[in-house]
Amino acid sequence: MSSATRFSSGGGGGPVSEAITTKLQQAFSPTHLEVRNESHMHNVPQNSETHFKVIVISDKFKDAKTPIKRHRLINETLREEVAADGPVHALSIVAMTPDKWQAKLDQGESVGPSPNCRGGDGSLPPKH
Repeated sequence: MSSATRFSSGGGGGPVSEAITTKLQQAFSPTHLEVRNESHMHNVPQNSETHFKVIVISDKFKDAKTPIKRHRLINETLREEVAADGPVHALSIVAMTPDKWQAKLDQGESVGPSPNCRGGDGSLPPKH
């Protein structure tokens, strides 16, 4: 499997997308990495970087046998970004070993976008 990094939603990434990408690449040496900015699906201003989905495929997950252990590794790596006062409001994580990822692809499965925001608490300003 070739190493790949892909930004979604608007092509290249902004500073938060780039920080997430750099930290995940350094921590996990992924064979496949996608950093999807899904902020546009939420009630946030245009070009926000607050809602992300990351897909991290790495051999380093072989010792982290459960999804929760893999998610904890990623959350720890991105602790500054997901902190209460950090820029990321929501983080969806897909973390797999290359073998599990390939099996998913072989079955014709893919990772779709997260569901659209259902309105939240209304505290954010409307999109412009």
